[in-house]
Amino acid sequence: MPTAQCVLIIDDEPDIRELLEITLMRMGIASCSAVDVSSAIMAIKQQEVDLILTDMRLPDGNGLDIVRYVAETKPDTPIAVITAHGNMDLAIESLKSGAFDFVSKPLDVNKLRNLITQALKVKPPTGHQLDTGMHAKALDMGQSAAMQLLQKKIRKLAVSQAPVFIQGESGSGKELAARQIHTLGPRALGPFIAVNCGAIPSELMESEFFGHKRGAFTGATEDKQGFFQAAQAGTLFLDEVADLPLAMQVKLLRAIQEKKIRPIGTQNELDVDVRILSATHKNLDAMVEAGEFRQDLFYRINVIALTIPALRERTDDIPLLSQQILQRIAGNYELPMARLTAEAKKELHLYSFPGNVRELENILERAFALCEDDTIGAADLNLNSRYNAEPSPNEPAALAARADGVSLEDYLMDIERNVVEQALEATRWNRTAAAKRLGITFRALRYRLKKLGLE
Repeated sequence: MPTAQCVLIIDDEPDIRELLEITLMRMGIASCSAVDVSSAIMAIKQQEVDLILTDMRLPDGNGLDIVRYVAETKPDTPIAVITAHGNMDLAIESLKSGAFDFVSKPLDVNKLRNLITQALKVKPPTGHQLDTGMHAKALDMGQSAAMQLLQKKIRKLAVSQAPVFIQGESGSGKELAARQIHTLGPRALGPFIAVNCGAIPSELMESEFFGHKRGAFTGATEDKQGFFQAAQAGTLFLDEVADLPLAMQVKLLRAIQEKKIRPIGTQNELDVDVRILSATHKNLDAMVEAGEFRQDLFYRINVIALTIPALRERTDDIPLLSQQILQRIAGNYELPMARLTAEAKKELHLYSFPGNVRELENILERAFALCEDDTIGAADLNLNSRYNAEPSPNEPAALAARADGVSLEDYLMDIERNVVEQALEATRWNRTAAAKRLGITFRALRYRLKKLGLE
Protein backbone atom coordinates (compact mmCIF):
# COMPACT_ATOMS: atom_id res chain seq x y z
CA MET A 1 0.00 0.00 0.00
CA PRO A 2 1.51 3.37 -1.04
CA THR A 3 2.76 5.70 1.67
CA ALA A 4 1.02 9.09 2.05
CA GLN A 5 2.86 11.95 0.37
CA CYS A 6 4.57 14.56 2.55
CA VAL A 7 5.78 18.08 1.76
CA LEU A 8 8.45 19.95 3.74
CA ILE A 9 7.64 23.66 4.20
CA ILE A 10 10.58 26.00 4.93
CA ASP A 11 9.53 29.51 5.94
CA ASP A 12 10.04 31.73 9.00
CA GLU A 13 6.69 33.53 8.56
CA PRO A 14 3.91 31.77 10.54
CA ASP A 15 1.17 33.14 8.24
CA ILE A 16 2.81 31.72 5.12
CA ARG A 17 3.43 28.37 6.78
CA GLU A 18 -0.21 28.21 7.87
CA LEU A 19 -1.45 29.05 4.36
CA LEU A 20 0.75 26.33 2.86
CA GLU A 21 -0.29 23.77 5.49
CA ILE A 22 -4.00 24.46 4.93
CA THR A 23 -3.59 24.25 1.14
CA LEU A 24 -1.79 20.91 1.43
CA MET A 25 -4.29 19.56 3.95
CA ARG A 26 -7.18 20.35 1.60
CA MET A 27 -5.30 18.48 -1.14
CA GLY A 28 -4.97 15.45 1.16
CA ILE A 29 -1.21 15.87 1.55
CA ALA A 30 0.73 15.73 4.82
CA SER A 31 3.26 18.40 5.72
CA CYS A 32 6.12 19.18 8.08
CA SER A 33 7.98 22.45 8.56
CA ALA A 34 11.28 24.18 9.27
CA VAL A 35 12.01 27.87 9.92
CA ASP A 36 15.58 28.35 8.70
CA VAL A 37 18.36 26.78 6.61
CA SER A 38 19.98 24.77 9.41
CA SER A 39 16.75 23.19 10.67
CA ALA A 40 15.67 22.54 7.08
CA ILE A 41 18.86 20.66 6.23
CA MET A 42 18.49 18.61 9.42
CA ALA A 43 14.90 17.73 8.44
CA ILE A 44 15.97 16.77 4.90
CA LYS A 45 18.65 14.47 6.33
CA GLN A 46 16.32 12.80 8.81
CA GLN A 47 13.23 12.09 6.70
CA GLU A 48 12.12 11.38 3.17
CA VAL A 49 9.73 13.92 1.66
CA ASP A 50 8.10 14.09 -1.76
CA LEU A 51 8.42 17.85 -2.26
CA ILE A 52 10.14 20.82 -0.62
CA LEU A 53 8.68 24.34 -0.61
CA THR A 54 11.15 26.96 0.59
CA ASP A 55 11.04 30.71 0.99
CA MET A 56 13.93 32.55 -0.66
CA ARG A 57 14.72 34.76 2.35
CA LEU A 58 15.48 32.92 5.59
CA PRO A 59 17.00 34.12 8.91
CA ASP A 60 20.34 32.31 8.46
CA GLY A 61 20.67 32.22 4.66
CA ASN A 62 18.48 31.96 1.59
CA GLY A 63 16.55 29.38 -0.35
CA LEU A 64 19.33 28.99 -2.90
CA ASP A 65 21.47 27.32 -0.22
CA ILE A 66 18.77 24.68 0.24
CA VAL A 67 18.19 24.29 -3.52
CA ARG A 68 21.88 23.57 -4.07
CA TYR A 69 22.02 21.19 -1.09
CA VAL A 70 19.03 19.20 -2.37
CA ALA A 71 20.44 19.15 -5.93
CA GLU A 72 23.64 17.56 -4.59
CA THR A 73 22.25 15.16 -1.98
CA LYS A 74 18.70 14.30 -3.12
CA PRO A 75 18.42 15.20 -6.81
CA ASP A 76 15.23 13.11 -7.21
CA THR A 77 13.33 15.29 -4.72
CA PRO A 78 11.68 18.32 -6.38
CA ILE A 79 12.10 21.67 -4.65
CA ALA A 80 10.17 24.87 -5.41
CA VAL A 81 11.03 28.34 -4.14
CA ILE A 82 8.82 31.20 -2.98
CA THR A 83 10.17 34.55 -4.13
CA ALA A 84 9.25 38.19 -3.52
CA HIS A 85 7.06 39.70 -6.21
CA GLY A 86 9.08 40.92 -9.18
CA ASN A 87 12.34 39.29 -8.11
CA MET A 88 12.78 37.45 -11.40
CA ASP A 89 16.58 37.32 -11.19
CA LEU A 90 16.50 35.18 -8.03
CA ALA A 91 13.75 33.01 -9.48
CA ILE A 92 15.83 32.28 -12.58
CA GLU A 93 18.94 31.68 -10.48
CA SER A 94 17.00 29.12 -8.44
CA LEU A 95 15.93 27.31 -11.65
CA LYS A 96 19.53 27.22 -12.86
CA SER A 97 20.58 25.79 -9.48
CA GLY A 98 18.12 22.90 -9.77
CA ALA A 99 14.75 24.14 -8.51
CA PHE A 100 11.67 22.54 -10.04
CA ASP A 101 9.77 25.83 -10.29
CA PHE A 102 8.99 29.02 -8.37
CA VAL A 103 5.95 30.92 -7.14
CA SER A 104 5.84 34.62 -6.25
CA LYS A 105 4.32 36.44 -3.28
CA PRO A 106 1.56 37.26 -2.65
CA LEU A 107 0.74 33.59 -3.11
CA ASP A 108 -1.99 32.69 -5.59
CA VAL A 109 -3.59 29.53 -4.17
CA ASN A 110 -4.63 28.20 -7.60
CA LYS A 111 -1.10 28.59 -9.00
CA LEU A 112 0.28 27.06 -5.81
CA ARG A 113 -1.98 24.02 -6.14
CA ASN A 114 -0.97 23.56 -9.78
CA LEU A 115 2.71 23.75 -8.87
CA ILE A 116 2.29 21.19 -6.07
CA THR A 117 0.34 18.84 -8.34
CA GLN A 118 2.96 19.02 -11.10
CA ALA A 119 5.89 18.67 -8.69
CA LEU A 120 4.47 15.59 -6.97
CA LYS A 121 4.30 13.82 -10.33
CA VAL A 122 8.09 13.95 -10.44
CA LYS A 123 8.46 11.68 -7.43
CA PRO A 124 5.53 9.22 -7.24
CA PRO A 125 4.55 7.82 -3.84
CA THR A 126 6.42 4.73 -2.64
CA GLY A 127 4.87 1.65 -4.23
CA HIS A 128 4.03 3.37 -7.52
CA GLN A 129 6.10 2.39 -10.54
CA LEU A 130 7.16 4.66 -13.36
CA ASP A 131 6.35 3.66 -16.92
CA THR A 132 9.90 2.57 -17.65
CA GLY A 133 8.91 1.19 -21.03
CA MET A 134 7.75 4.63 -22.14
CA HIS A 135 10.94 6.20 -20.81
CA ALA A 136 13.19 3.69 -22.56
CA LYS A 137 11.36 4.20 -25.85
CA ALA A 138 11.56 7.98 -25.54
CA LEU A 139 15.34 7.91 -25.19
CA ASP A 140 16.07 5.72 -28.21
CA MET A 141 18.23 8.35 -29.92
CA GLY A 142 21.59 6.63 -30.28
CA GLN A 143 24.32 4.87 -28.37
CA SER A 144 27.35 7.09 -29.07
CA ALA A 145 29.11 8.80 -26.18
CA ALA A 146 27.74 12.18 -27.28
CA MET A 147 24.16 10.89 -27.30
CA GLN A 148 24.52 9.07 -23.98
CA LEU A 149 25.59 12.38 -22.43
CA LEU A 150 22.68 14.16 -24.13
CA GLN A 151 20.18 11.57 -22.87
CA LYS A 152 21.49 11.99 -19.34
CA LYS A 153 20.94 15.76 -19.58
CA ILE A 154 17.45 15.25 -21.00
CA ARG A 155 16.46 13.02 -18.07
CA LYS A 156 17.67 15.69 -15.65
CA LEU A 157 15.94 18.55 -17.46
CA ALA A 158 12.67 16.62 -17.78
CA VAL A 159 11.89 16.80 -14.05
CA SER A 160 12.33 20.58 -13.92
CA GLN A 161 9.99 23.31 -15.09
CA ALA A 162 12.86 25.59 -16.14
CA PRO A 163 12.72 26.97 -19.70
CA VAL A 164 15.21 25.12 -21.93
CA PHE A 165 16.90 26.61 -24.99
CA ILE A 166 17.86 23.89 -27.48
CA GLN A 167 20.71 24.68 -29.85
CA GLY A 168 21.74 22.69 -32.89
CA GLU A 169 22.08 22.69 -36.65
CA SER A 170 19.06 22.27 -38.91
CA GLY A 171 17.91 18.67 -39.01
CA SER A 172 19.86 17.60 -35.92
CA GLY A 173 16.79 16.61 -33.89
CA LYS A 174 15.93 19.64 -31.74
CA GLU A 175 12.19 18.93 -31.79
CA LEU A 176 12.81 15.26 -30.93
CA ALA A 177 14.82 16.35 -27.87
CA ALA A 178 12.01 18.74 -26.88
CA ARG A 179 9.42 15.96 -27.18
CA GLN A 180 11.54 13.71 -24.97
CA ILE A 181 11.87 16.39 -22.29
CA HIS A 182 8.08 16.60 -22.35
CA THR A 183 7.53 12.81 -22.39
CA LEU A 184 9.86 12.14 -19.47
CA GLY A 185 8.53 14.95 -17.27
CA PRO A 186 5.48 15.50 -15.06
CA ARG A 187 3.59 17.09 -17.98
CA ALA A 188 3.74 13.94 -20.11
CA LEU A 189 -0.04 13.48 -20.02
CA GLY A 190 -0.59 17.09 -21.12
CA PRO A 191 -0.39 18.40 -24.70
CA PHE A 192 2.87 19.05 -26.57
CA ILE A 193 2.37 21.97 -28.96
CA ALA A 194 5.18 22.59 -31.45
CA VAL A 195 5.21 25.98 -33.19
CA ASN A 196 7.43 26.98 -36.11
CA CYS A 197 7.84 30.68 -35.39
CA GLY A 198 9.27 31.34 -38.85
CA ALA A 199 6.18 30.00 -40.63
CA ILE A 200 3.61 32.41 -39.10
CA PRO A 201 2.84 35.70 -40.89
CA SER A 202 3.70 38.62 -38.59
CA GLU A 203 0.19 40.08 -38.78
CA LEU A 204 -1.30 36.82 -37.44
CA MET A 205 1.22 36.11 -34.69
CA GLU A 206 -0.64 37.63 -31.75
CA SER A 207 -3.84 35.82 -32.69
CA GLU A 208 -2.00 32.51 -33.20
CA PHE A 209 -0.19 32.71 -29.85
CA PHE A 210 -2.89 34.23 -27.63
CA GLY A 211 -6.14 33.53 -29.49
CA HIS A 212 -8.99 35.96 -30.22
CA LYS A 213 -12.68 36.50 -29.63
CA ARG A 214 -15.27 36.49 -32.36
CA GLY A 215 -15.54 39.92 -34.00
CA ALA A 216 -12.17 41.13 -32.63
CA PHE A 217 -11.10 42.05 -36.18
CA THR A 218 -12.20 41.58 -39.78
CA GLY A 219 -12.31 37.88 -40.52
CA ALA A 220 -12.61 36.77 -36.87
CA THR A 221 -15.86 34.86 -37.40
CA GLU A 222 -15.49 32.65 -34.32
CA ASP A 223 -13.52 32.36 -31.08
CA LYS A 224 -10.01 31.01 -31.59
CA GLN A 225 -7.80 29.28 -29.07
CA GLY A 226 -4.13 30.31 -29.15
CA PHE A 227 -1.02 28.19 -28.75
CA PHE A 228 -0.72 29.01 -25.05
CA GLN A 229 -4.27 27.85 -24.34
CA ALA A 230 -3.79 24.73 -26.47
CA ALA A 231 -0.67 23.84 -24.46
CA GLN A 232 -2.38 24.34 -21.07
CA ALA A 233 -0.89 21.94 -18.45
CA GLY A 234 1.57 20.80 -21.08
CA THR A 235 4.56 22.03 -23.08
CA LEU A 236 4.87 24.79 -25.70
CA PHE A 237 7.84 24.28 -28.03
CA LEU A 238 8.90 27.41 -29.93
CA ASP A 239 10.98 26.21 -32.87
CA GLU A 240 13.06 28.79 -34.76
CA VAL A 241 12.33 31.34 -32.04
CA ALA A 242 14.96 33.63 -33.59
CA ASP A 243 12.49 34.39 -36.41
CA LEU A 244 10.04 36.19 -34.10
CA PRO A 245 9.73 39.92 -34.92
CA LEU A 246 10.74 42.32 -32.14
CA ALA A 247 7.16 43.47 -31.49
CA MET A 248 6.07 39.88 -30.82
CA GLN A 249 9.11 39.25 -28.64
CA VAL A 250 7.86 41.90 -26.18
CA LYS A 251 4.43 40.25 -25.88
CA LEU A 252 5.91 36.78 -25.58
CA LEU A 253 8.24 37.92 -22.79
CA ARG A 254 5.32 39.27 -20.78
CA ALA A 255 3.30 36.07 -21.26
CA ILE A 256 6.22 33.95 -20.05
CA GLN A 257 7.03 36.15 -17.05
CA GLU A 258 3.49 36.82 -15.86
CA LYS A 259 2.07 33.42 -16.90
CA LYS A 260 -0.93 35.31 -18.23
CA ILE A 261 -2.26 36.05 -21.70
CA ARG A 262 -4.98 38.32 -23.09
CA PRO A 263 -6.75 37.06 -26.22
CA ILE A 264 -7.39 39.75 -28.83
CA GLY A 265 -10.76 41.40 -28.28
CA THR A 266 -11.00 40.67 -24.54
CA GLN A 267 -10.37 42.78 -21.45
CA ASN A 268 -9.63 39.93 -19.06
CA GLU A 269 -6.33 38.10 -18.72
CA LEU A 270 -6.21 34.31 -18.56
CA ASP A 271 -3.82 32.33 -16.37
CA VAL A 272 -1.73 29.85 -18.36
CA ASP A 273 0.26 26.90 -17.06
CA VAL A 274 2.74 25.85 -19.74
CA ARG A 275 6.39 24.91 -19.85
CA ILE A 276 8.39 26.79 -22.49
CA LEU A 277 11.00 25.02 -24.62
CA SER A 278 12.58 26.88 -27.53
CA ALA A 279 15.10 26.20 -30.27
CA THR A 280 16.89 27.72 -33.24
CA HIS A 281 19.79 26.92 -35.55
CA LYS A 282 20.85 30.58 -35.52
CA ASN A 283 23.37 32.23 -33.21
CA LEU A 284 21.10 34.07 -30.75
CA ASP A 285 24.05 35.56 -28.85
CA ALA A 286 25.14 37.35 -32.02
CA MET A 287 21.56 38.42 -32.74
CA VAL A 288 21.26 39.90 -29.25
CA GLU A 289 24.48 41.87 -29.77
CA ALA A 290 23.18 43.10 -33.13
CA GLY A 291 19.89 44.22 -31.56
CA GLU A 292 17.88 41.69 -33.60
CA PHE A 293 16.69 39.73 -30.57
CA ARG A 294 15.68 41.11 -27.18
CA GLN A 295 18.24 40.42 -24.47
CA ASP A 296 15.59 40.16 -21.74
CA LEU A 297 13.66 37.51 -23.71
CA PHE A 298 16.85 35.57 -24.44
CA TYR A 299 17.70 35.73 -20.73
CA ARG A 300 14.25 34.33 -19.91
CA ILE A 301 14.13 31.43 -22.42
CA ASN A 302 17.81 30.53 -22.04
CA VAL A 303 17.68 29.55 -18.36
CA ILE A 304 19.22 26.19 -19.29
CA ALA A 305 20.89 25.47 -22.65
CA LEU A 306 20.94 22.07 -24.34
CA THR A 307 23.14 21.48 -27.39
CA ILE A 308 22.28 18.76 -29.91
CA PRO A 309 25.42 17.38 -31.61
CA ALA A 310 25.57 17.26 -35.39
CA LEU A 311 25.35 13.82 -37.01
CA ARG A 312 28.96 14.07 -38.26
CA GLU A 313 30.03 14.33 -34.60
CA ARG A 314 28.36 11.00 -33.74
CA THR A 315 28.89 8.78 -36.76
CA ASP A 316 28.69 5.68 -34.53
CA ASP A 317 24.92 6.28 -34.41
CA ILE A 318 24.44 6.14 -38.19
CA PRO A 319 23.88 2.31 -38.35
CA LEU A 320 21.24 2.41 -35.58
CA LEU A 321 19.52 5.49 -37.00
CA SER A 322 19.56 3.98 -40.49
CA GLN A 323 17.89 0.81 -39.24
CA GLN A 324 15.21 2.77 -37.39
CA ILE A 325 14.52 4.96 -40.42
CA LEU A 326 14.32 1.99 -42.81
CA GLN A 327 11.95 0.20 -40.42
CA ARG A 328 9.71 3.26 -40.30
CA ILE A 329 9.75 3.69 -44.09
CA ALA A 330 8.92 0.02 -44.62
CA GLY A 331 6.06 0.28 -42.14
CA ASN A 332 4.67 3.40 -43.85
CA TYR A 333 4.65 1.71 -47.26
CA GLU A 334 3.68 -1.72 -45.85
CA LEU A 335 6.66 -3.30 -47.63
CA PRO A 336 9.52 -5.54 -46.47
CA MET A 337 12.38 -3.70 -44.82
CA ALA A 338 15.39 -2.96 -47.02
CA ARG A 339 18.92 -3.69 -45.86
CA LEU A 340 22.13 -1.75 -46.45
CA THR A 341 25.13 -3.43 -48.09
CA ALA A 342 28.55 -3.14 -46.46
CA GLU A 343 29.58 -0.64 -49.18
CA ALA A 344 26.49 1.49 -48.51
CA LYS A 345 27.18 1.51 -44.78
CA LYS A 346 30.76 2.62 -45.46
CA GLU A 347 29.56 5.44 -47.74
CA LEU A 348 27.16 6.68 -45.09
CA HIS A 349 29.90 6.58 -42.45
CA LEU A 350 32.21 8.70 -44.61
CA TYR A 351 29.60 11.26 -45.64
CA SER A 352 29.56 14.57 -43.71
CA PHE A 353 25.72 15.05 -43.55
CA PRO A 354 25.43 18.85 -43.63
CA GLY A 355 21.66 18.30 -43.31
CA ASN A 356 22.08 15.97 -40.32
CA VAL A 357 19.46 13.33 -39.44
CA ARG A 358 16.85 14.93 -41.70
CA GLU A 359 19.21 14.51 -44.65
CA LEU A 360 19.86 10.88 -43.68
CA GLU A 361 16.10 10.27 -43.72
CA ASN A 362 15.79 11.84 -47.19
CA ILE A 363 18.72 9.83 -48.56
CA LEU A 364 17.35 6.53 -47.25
CA GLU A 365 13.78 7.21 -48.39
CA ARG A 366 15.00 7.92 -51.92
CA ALA A 367 17.28 4.85 -51.86
CA PHE A 368 14.42 2.68 -50.59
CA ALA A 369 12.33 3.71 -53.61
CA LEU A 370 15.14 3.03 -56.10
CA CYS A 371 16.73 -0.14 -54.74
CA GLU A 372 16.21 -3.66 -56.14
CA ASP A 373 15.48 -6.83 -54.14
CA ASP A 374 15.16 -4.84 -50.89
CA THR A 375 18.91 -4.21 -50.91
CA ILE A 376 20.36 -0.69 -50.82
CA GLY A 377 23.80 -0.42 -52.38
CA ALA A 378 26.23 2.48 -52.49
CA ALA A 379 24.95 3.58 -55.91
CA ASP A 380 21.36 3.77 -54.60
CA LEU A 381 22.44 6.34 -52.01
CA ASN A 382 23.64 8.69 -54.78
CA LEU A 383 26.09 10.37 -52.41
CA ASN A 384 28.62 11.30 -55.11
CA SER A 385 26.40 14.09 -56.41
CA ARG A 386 25.96 15.34 -52.85
CA TYR A 387 29.72 15.40 -52.31
CA ASN A 388 30.02 17.68 -55.34
CA ALA A 389 27.02 19.85 -54.53
CA GLU A 390 27.57 20.33 -50.80
CA PRO A 391 31.11 20.90 -49.46
CA SER A 392 31.82 19.28 -46.13
CA PRO A 393 31.51 21.63 -43.13
CA ASN A 394 34.88 20.27 -42.00
CA GLU A 395 36.65 21.48 -45.15
CA PRO A 396 37.39 25.06 -46.18
CA ALA A 397 35.85 26.37 -49.39
CA ALA A 398 38.01 26.57 -52.50
CA LEU A 399 40.46 29.47 -52.40
CA ALA A 400 39.58 32.51 -54.45
CA ALA A 401 42.22 33.84 -56.81
CA ARG A 402 44.25 36.80 -55.56
CA ALA A 403 42.95 39.97 -57.17
CA ASP A 404 45.34 42.38 -58.84
CA GLY A 405 46.57 45.05 -56.46
CA VAL A 406 45.95 42.96 -53.32
CA SER A 407 49.12 42.37 -51.33
CA LEU A 408 50.13 38.83 -50.40
CA GLU A 409 49.80 39.72 -46.70
CA ASP A 410 46.20 40.95 -47.13
CA TYR A 411 45.36 37.94 -49.29
CA LEU A 412 46.66 35.50 -46.65
CA MET A 413 44.84 37.40 -43.87
CA ASP A 414 41.58 37.04 -45.79
CA ILE A 415 42.14 33.29 -46.08
CA GLU A 416 42.96 33.04 -42.37
CA ARG A 417 39.90 35.11 -41.46
CA ASN A 418 37.63 32.81 -43.51
CA VAL A 419 39.04 29.66 -41.91
CA VAL A 420 38.71 31.08 -38.39
CA GLU A 421 35.16 32.31 -39.07
CA GLN A 422 34.17 28.86 -40.38
CA ALA A 423 35.50 27.23 -37.21
CA LEU A 424 33.63 29.73 -35.02
CA GLU A 425 30.39 29.27 -36.95
CA ALA A 426 30.69 25.48 -36.79
CA THR A 427 31.09 25.64 -32.99
CA ARG A 428 28.41 28.32 -32.42
CA TRP A 429 31.17 30.79 -31.48
CA ASN A 430 32.47 28.62 -28.66
CA ARG A 431 36.08 29.80 -28.69
CA THR A 432 37.48 26.83 -26.79
CA ALA A 433 35.87 24.38 -29.21
CA ALA A 434 36.94 26.49 -32.21
CA ALA A 435 40.57 26.49 -31.05
CA LYS A 436 40.45 22.71 -30.71
CA ARG A 437 38.90 22.42 -34.17
CA LEU A 438 41.70 24.58 -35.64
CA GLY A 439 44.41 22.63 -33.81
CA ILE A 440 45.72 25.67 -31.94
CA THR A 441 45.71 26.82 -28.33
CA PHE A 442 42.98 29.06 -26.90
CA ARG A 443 45.62 31.76 -26.39
CA ALA A 444 46.67 31.53 -30.05
CA LEU A 445 43.05 31.84 -31.16
CA ARG A 446 42.58 34.96 -29.01
CA TYR A 447 45.66 36.49 -30.65
CA ARG A 448 44.31 35.73 -34.15
CA LEU A 449 40.86 37.10 -33.32
CA LYS A 450 42.42 40.37 -32.22
CA LYS A 451 44.72 40.51 -35.26
CA LEU A 452 41.88 39.75 -37.67
CA GLY A 453 39.41 42.15 -36.01
CA LEU A 454 37.00 39.36 -35.05
CA GLU A 455 36.76 40.08 -31.32
